[in-house]
Amino acid sequence: MDNISIKCLKSEKIESGMNYGQFLINFLHPGQGITVGNLLRRVLLSDLGGVAISAVRIAGIRHEFSTIPGVREDILEILLNLKGIVLKSKIKDLQFGRLKVQGPNVVTADLIELPTGFEIVNPNHYIATISTSNILEIEFKLEYGIGYKLASQLFSDEDENFLQLDTVFMPVQKVDFKIENVYDNNNNITERLFIDIWTNGSISPDEALKSAAKIIIDLFAILVENKTSTQIDEVDKNVSSIENMEPYSNIAIEELQLSVRAYNCLKKAQINTVGDLLKYSPKKLQELKNFGRKSADEVFSTLKNKLGIILK
Repeated sequence: MDNISIKCLKSEKIESGMNYGQFLINFLHPGQGITVGNLLRRVLLSDLGGVAISAVRIAGIRHEFSTIPGVREDILEILLNLKGIVLKSKIKDLQFGRLKVQGPNVVTADLIELPTGFEIVNPNHYIATISTSNILEIEFKLEYGIGYKLASQLFSDEDENFLQLDTVFMPVQKVDFKIENVYDNNNNITERLFIDIWTNGSISPDEALKSAAKIIIDLFAILVENKTSTQIDEVDKNVSSIENMEPYSNIAIEELQLSVRAYNCLKKAQINTVGDLLKYSPKKLQELKNFGRKSADEVFSTLKNKLGIILK
C-alpha cells in the first residue's frame, strides 16, 4: 500500500441541492478493496453528524391536528414540509430560528431568519401558502446530532408547546462502491476501489470522505495506543446491550417512502419504526386492516432494497 493514491473523478451538484462525487483509490492489495469500501460506506452513512430542525412552535397552535386560518396546509403537512429543509452549519450548540410572514404569500425556506453561522441549502423549498392577510409565525429548534432522532411524543406541554419532529441528521444519503482488478506487466494483481457518494448538500462528498477517514483513523489509533486495557470492565458491562442493538430499529417508516395506502395502514397499526415493523411476520402483516398482498410486497421489496432486510 506504499503507492496508494486517491483522486476525485467527478464532483457535481444535482437536483434539490444534493451533491455527488466519485472517487478512485488505487494500488490496494487483493482483498483490501472490499474491506476499505465496506468500512468507509458504514462510517459515511452512520457516523457523520449534521444540523436539522428538531422541533417547532407555531403561534396560536395547541396540538398537531390544528389548522391555521388562511393557510392552505394543515399542521401535519407543514411539519412534513419542514423536514425537507436542509441546513448547513458547524455549530453544535442548540440554536433557534424564526419565521414571521404576512399573507397572502407563498412561504419558502429562504424566509426563515437563522442565527449567525447557519445556512439553508435549499432556500426555495416549499413550506406553506397563506391565502389571506393572516400572519404565520413559527419558531424552530436547530439541533446538531448523528443518525436519527425519533419524536417519542409529537406534542408535549412540558416542552413549551414545541411540536417534536422525527429528525434525520445524516448528511450522506447514499454510498456505492465497486472494485476492479488491475494487472501489471508481470501479471501482479492490485485492486482499485471506486466510491460514489451522494450528500444532501450540507457537506461536499470530498469533505464527507475526509471526515469518515479521520473517524476511522482516530478509532484505530486508540487500539494502536492500547488505551482499551483500563476500560475493559466498563466495556464488559455494556457488551450485552450493544450486541442486542438492531442497526435499523429506530428508523422511522417515513424514511421508507412507501405508498400512501401502505403507510396509512402501518401508522393505524401503531407501526412507527422499522423496529416495530420487524416484530410482524409476513403473515401477521397481511392480516392488518386494508393491508393487502400488494402492500405487503411493496414493504418487503423496500426493506430489501433500502436496508438489505429480507423477511422470510
